[in-house]
Amino acid sequence: MPSIYETNQKFENFNINGRLKVNLSRQEYTTPTKIQSQAIPEILNGKDVLGLASTGSGKTAAFLVPMINKAMRDPSQKCLIIVPTRELANQIDGEFYKLTFHTNLQSAVVIGGASMYRQIQSLQRGPQFIVGTPGRLKDLSERKNLRLGQFNNVVLDEVDRMLDMGFIHDIRELMSQLQGERQTLFFSATMSPRVEVIANSFLCSPVRIQVEKQSPAKNVDQDIVKVRTNSEKIEKLQNLLRQDEFEKVLIFSRTKRGTDHLSVQLNARGFKVDAIHGNKSQNIRTKVINKFRNNVINILVATDVAARGLDIPAITHVINYDEPANYDDYIHRVGRTGRVGKKGFALTFVI
Repeated sequence: MPSIYETNQKFENFNINGRLKVNLSRQEYTTPTKIQSQAIPEILNGKDVLGLASTGSGKTAAFLVPMINKAMRDPSQKCLIIVPTRELANQIDGEFYKLTFHTNLQSAVVIGGASMYRQIQSLQRGPQFIVGTPGRLKDLSERKNLRLGQFNNVVLDEVDRMLDMGFIHDIRELMSQLQGERQTLFFSATMSPRVEVIANSFLCSPVRIQVEKQSPAKNVDQDIVKVRTNSEKIEKLQNLLRQDEFEKVLIFSRTKRGTDHLSVQLNARGFKVDAIHGNKSQNIRTKVINKFRNNVINILVATDVAARGLDIPAITHVINYDEPANYDDYIHRVGRTGRVGKKGFALTFVI
């Protein structure tokens, strides 16, 4: 869970279903984060919401709690959640599963890199919630396996990232097929002019909630590591990783090839390491992330596909082996550590 801020609000005080309150308590959700405290009441009141919140702010529960409550009270409610990455889709679905324990609500995950046949089977069960990436959602809609006209609620999460990944045309097409009378929730870490144009086209008289400006995590110590050559770079990285305090490390490389190469180099030096990037199948990526989550490996090398929506507890260090392309990418990389009020460290190699 994200870090707690000072508030008198409690989850048990929200006007939500008793079973949902029990499930929140089981997950040790007691005091809402700032985005949750401000967004949940507005969403419960049926408002469209434009939420600007940085990574780790707790926005997943901010939209899941009121949407689940809505579906529990009215079986005709169906919710589509559109996200940029497969990892984020699986993470949201995992949270959904915990919050809907002992209810009749079902979900389906619709993402690329996974079996379309199995996804079609899960859609045939008629789930009230679908979490998916734009490309696969579009494919299944065109095949008539997904009927978007049934959905009267939609959540667009990490919109800025979806625009960066070139999903805007797919998103517009998906949105055009939803019910006209719907509740729309729109979450983004940044509000560029492009994001604002999209927000204005999709939302109806939205309540705008901005909990904080995007900035490096307050619990993260940040520094640079100066190197003169690439050969010196790998040696300095190795020396850092051998220090006891580097317990659980996420290393970012710019390219897929570089990610694999660095993983092989570190493995040859005796480190417990693996890598993920966009060319690996979803099944392999999930297995690698689970190994990292369960401490089978303690070093994960990744491209920026892992910078969004990857919530791994207790990452002690983020290392930018290759510099990020822009400031927003840096923010999201650094946001993988220093979570749940713990201290984190971020190092950036600079030649």
